[in-house]
Amino acid sequence: MAKNMTAHPAAKGTDASFDIFLVAIPGLERTLEEEARAQGFRVVNREAGGVTVRGAWPDVWRANLVLRGASRVLARIESFRASHLAQLDKRARAFPWGDVLRKDVPVSVEASCRKSKIYHSGAAAQRIATAIHEELGATISDDADVAVKLRIDKDVCTLSLDTSGGLLHKRGSKQAMAKAPLRETMAALLLRECGFRGAEPVLDPMCGSGTFVIEAAEWALGLASGRNRLFAFEQLAGFDPLAWQAMKAAHAGVSSSALLFCGSDRDAGAISASQANAERAGVSANTRFVQRAVSEIAPPDGPPGLVMINPPYGLRIGDRAALTDLYTALGRVLRERFSGWRVGLFTPDESLARATGLPFKGKPLTVNHGGLRVRLWRSETLS
Repeated sequence: MAKNMTAHPAAKGTDASFDIFLVAIPGLERTLEEEARAQGFRVVNREAGGVTVRGAWPDVWRANLVLRGASRVLARIESFRASHLAQLDKRARAFPWGDVLRKDVPVSVEASCRKSKIYHSGAAAQRIATAIHEELGATISDDADVAVKLRIDKDVCTLSLDTSGGLLHKRGSKQAMAKAPLRETMAALLLRECGFRGAEPVLDPMCGSGTFVIEAAEWALGLASGRNRLFAFEQLAGFDPLAWQAMKAAHAGVSSSALLFCGSDRDAGAISASQANAERAGVSANTRFVQRAVSEIAPPDGPPGLVMINPPYGLRIGDRAALTDLYTALGRVLRERFSGWRVGLFTPDESLARATGLPFKGKPLTVNHGGLRVRLWRSETLS
């Protein structure tokens, strides 16, 4: 490895700040920026695909631990210009990989190229992988938890470490699944878009695996979203397990809340899945799941709050005529029984949304959900 190099700010043992990129669900970048600011992160930029914040390694850990809406957390470890593979190889071999990676931990390497003289992503990734293996001695493996990501955009090369490992919607508690599950990261951002901040009840009358309900309950209890899982950064050089445990303890949340978060579904399997997931998440005392049809739903005792729904929308489940009847019945029940409540409805079909007769406000927010453009319709407070 090259000697006498100045350590990059992202290297171990340095307190200097560096760029940390929070990967967002397409269409929800602004919502993730709002969450990052609310959690005290120093936001420096928002762009298509994510939000850049500035911080040091403890901020990387905390982002993985507490941000409910981020899909991944990438640590930007180096940036330079290169217009051919020989330049890329030279810079890769000069980088102090031992400051961020451990030689005993396998590494995977990914690359992407856009509008650059280096256009072959496979060849670019191979240069980085060879440099890591020959200069540091680490094993290169496609399925390694620790991933180095190279992005070449207009001849600017950016090296990042994926500090999350598995996608952050994998909280570690949702094992039982119902049909068409919603990712927890998306659920958290949709809740935020509907004005939820953890201080009101949430009801989901088509709860599936209970994602909206459980996410809202964890939020209200102050439970860190990443408390039950492992992260790739725990295998990086300079990781401090004691400091990490202290950080997790500081975000342990509260022991109880007066709020109750409710879900219902006509499918008994969905209710069983939701109850099991809530138990694993540690929020069973603040959640209630009941098997019932939409026509039977009613507000729980207590203050009004938010009705959050991810109903079937034809492209996934169900017949269109039956769906129109379902949306019509849903809207009628909500208008008649949920005075003082707000509604968030997540569906791609405007005609189905309008069939509810609910007083939606403004333009719906469009989100990329599994390759499908889905809209979040938000209502005024029901009278």
